[in-house]
Amino acid sequence: MALTGLDIYKLLPKTNCGKCGVPTCLAFAMALAGKKTSLDKCPDVSAQAKSALDNASAPPIQLVTIGSGDNKVEIGNETVLFRHEQTFYHQPGLAVAIADNLPVSDIAAKVKSINAMEFDRVGKKVRFELIAVTDKSSDANKFAEAVKTVAANSKLSLILSSVNPAVMEAGAKLCADRRPLLYGANAENYQAMAELAKKYNCPLGVAGKNLDELAELTPKIAALGVKELVINPGSTEPAKLLSDITQIRRLALKKAFRPFGFPVIVFAPAGDAYQSVIFVGTFIAKYAGVVVMPEASLWQGLPLVSIRQNIYTDPQKPIQVEAKIYTVGNVNEQSPVLVTTNFSLTYFTMQPEVEGSKIPSYIVVVNTEGMSVLTAFAADKLNEKIISKALNDCKVADQVKHKKLIIPGYIAVLSGKLEAESGWQVMVGPREASAIPSYLKNVWK
Repeated sequence: MALTGLDIYKLLPKTNCGKCGVPTCLAFAMALAGKKTSLDKCPDVSAQAKSALDNASAPPIQLVTIGSGDNKVEIGNETVLFRHEQTFYHQPGLAVAIADNLPVSDIAAKVKSINAMEFDRVGKKVRFELIAVTDKSSDANKFAEAVKTVAANSKLSLILSSVNPAVMEAGAKLCADRRPLLYGANAENYQAMAELAKKYNCPLGVAGKNLDELAELTPKIAALGVKELVINPGSTEPAKLLSDITQIRRLALKKAFRPFGFPVIVFAPAGDAYQSVIFVGTFIAKYAGVVVMPEASLWQGLPLVSIRQNIYTDPQKPIQVEAKIYTVGNVNEQSPVLVTTNFSLTYFTMQPEVEGSKIPSYIVVVNTEGMSVLTAFAADKLNEKIISKALNDCKVADQVKHKKLIIPGYIAVLSGKLEAESGWQVMVGPREASAIPSYLKNVWK
């Protein structure tokens, strides 16, 4: 069980030195109990106290890193059940499985298609990050050849899946520098698998037949010196799996139950492609650290990376585009000038509609701290002075001969004040982005 603030305080030096950044040891103890700081901030804590406080200072869900360098995937280290309580920090990794019993040419082709699953959404590159090589042959040589082919053809992070330690090692030694997740530890093989994880410095995936077995297994593996674990409760039926993963999350966060303090991996069942998307979407929301699909096409990938991006975007830090002047098409001195905010979704909803009009245009993006048009207007982040300053800063008047400005219809009330402040003739555009093509063709002159 988690220690209380007073329990922790009894083990601290009680010097109130302030070196930890907190005025008193009691305040530091309370912060530590609330997972708002870490024990290493106290330079004077004794070795004995460190050992006793290990449970209190550890994150409720272990941070696990799969892969290395720019392609590493960090999962876990979450602190809340629901995003509105604070935020979610590490989005689940999305993986596609490749069986080792396929011909090498087929493996290379599948890797190529997975590499292509990258999308540009609201100014961000989103993609699948992992490839899972699965042992279907029970042949160490075939597994090694599959791992070698995947590693040679992709920079994505790897998951190696086998319950046979000899097969696992045949693959792990070929790509240990890329720090793959070694998935396949269970109650029968966990000692050998733990030795492999330590030998190659890789995180280890652990599966139990049920929650009880999993709760017994993870402390045994941790005692062998493997701290980065990714767990699977063993359920295959979606409703039971969702229930089990929710219990794991609740017990880890609310009860500080250390055997479940690790991110979760789940495997989507083979079969109907539409059901597979629904399955993965469910566990992106609750509460997988990695989701592995048996197959994935572009049409499946886009909705999945989109829902993941939406859930794991911090609502307190909306995605923003740079506040500046953008051009759409081959603009000239007679091109229209439109104004919008730097909320990424607003801009990337508007920009393709302007492009679709076939009328080359300037778009002046105003810095509203990432707020949408109506929100920014209500917060006084989008007013006549701010828009006028943005026009002057980007020097759009030097780019056109006219001085006509199109503002969103939702802020039509600003038109008179903006004309007086900026000296531009203000035209009130449509409220919805979908009406922009018609407006530019029929109203703009």
